[in-house]
Parts: sequence; C-alpha cells; structure tokens
Amino acid sequence: MIRTIAAALAAVVFVAFSAIAAEETQPTTTDAARKETAKERKSAKKAAKKAKKAKKAAPSDTSSTTATPK
Repeated sequence: MIRTIAAALAAVVFVAFSAIAAEETQPTTTDAARKETAKERKSAKKAAKKAKKAKKAAPSDTSSTTATPK
C-alpha cells in the first residue's frame, strides 16, 4: 500500500515538473528592442571614447602652443 502511494506521488510530481519544464516562456524584450538598446550602448560608448580622447589630447595641445621659454 505504501509503495502504491509513493508511486502515485512520484507520478504526480513527475507530471507537474514536466509540465513546468515544457512551458514556453515569452521573451521579455523583442529582437528589435534588444538591437536598439545595443545600438544605443554602442553609440554611447563611442561618444565616451571620443570625449576621453579629446580630453586627453586637449591639455597636451594647449601646453605645447602656449608654453613660453624660460
């Protein structure tokens, strides 16, 4: 009798977990939205890199042109 109950319980658990695993999940974002986000990140990264480059180049340019010999 205990074996029967254990087998029935195991079957119920097996079926429940199989149903959960078989559920198809909906993506939270669409492909277009993901691509748009990637483009925004890439352009922001590019802009930050250009700004950093410009900032790095600016002090060396101004110091060489405005330096007075002693």
